[in-house]
Amino acid sequence: MRKPLFHIAAVIGLIATALSVPGAAQGEPVRVAEFLAECPISHRLADDPIVLPNLAGASHFHDFFGNHSTNARSTQQSLEGQTGNCNPASDISSYWVPTLYRNNTAIAPTGVTFYYLGEGVNNPAAIQPTPYGLKIVAGNAKATGDADSIARWSCLHAGHVNPSKNFVTCPAGTMLETYLDFPQCWDGRNLDSADHKSHMSYPVAGGCPSSHPVSVPKLRMVLRYPVNGSTAGLRLASGTGQTMHGDFFNVWPRAEMERRVRNCLNVVIKCDHNGNHG
Repeated sequence: MRKPLFHIAAVIGLIATALSVPGAAQGEPVRVAEFLAECPISHRLADDPIVLPNLAGASHFHDFFGNHSTNARSTQQSLEGQTGNCNPASDISSYWVPTLYRNNTAIAPTGVTFYYLGEGVNNPAAIQPTPYGLKIVAGNAKATGDADSIARWSCLHAGHVNPSKNFVTCPAGTMLETYLDFPQCWDGRNLDSADHKSHMSYPVAGGCPSSHPVSVPKLRMVLRYPVNGSTAGLRLASGTGQTMHGDFFNVWPRAEMERRVRNCLNVVIKCDHNGNHG
């Protein structure tokens, strides 16, 4: 039986419409300034090589991601040439956060993503590569309330649950999620500072302040925990959910960091784990 001509015409029209949709062309880049690394938990230690260097066991417990060798004595030189567990494998940087507990049982995150973003500043073309060896701390391990906390807790796949600076009750079938945005304005001189924060700053009104004029990629640390239901018994090694904090020790190979900033962030393109698009 011959198909009606109007049916054939309709199909042709739908195909033509689809092909004319912006971005429908194969390989069209997504205009989001982003590259990323996914790094599962590597190990757990009561160490902090930024805040308490060379003092093994002197910190609260942290979950470490990325570089397998990180401990209290880690330096830029000791981390170089080691292996890590990130995708991409070229990222052997070290990342860590306080361990999450339910009562006295540690809970490891099952999804850990580190996004490097061009958002937060009005001119992504001016973003420079994160300096090799840079140390950054985000959050407040000694927070006593919402006012002195930048923590953000929410529920994966449950957007109707309002985010909070402390733990939230997530519905069954969802997961507890937290993310931290790291400061992205550098003073241009120091890879660390006495308080581990003064050499970095957050943007102001879409620009870096004159005291911290160098814009670097915005690191966003996103962790998902296999936790839902009551928050009773939940705590971080540092205290309440408000004390969520993160540390970053950059040992991305210089060429890899430079390529990603140039090809992804400066030109506002979403790149994959390998720093490519399309």
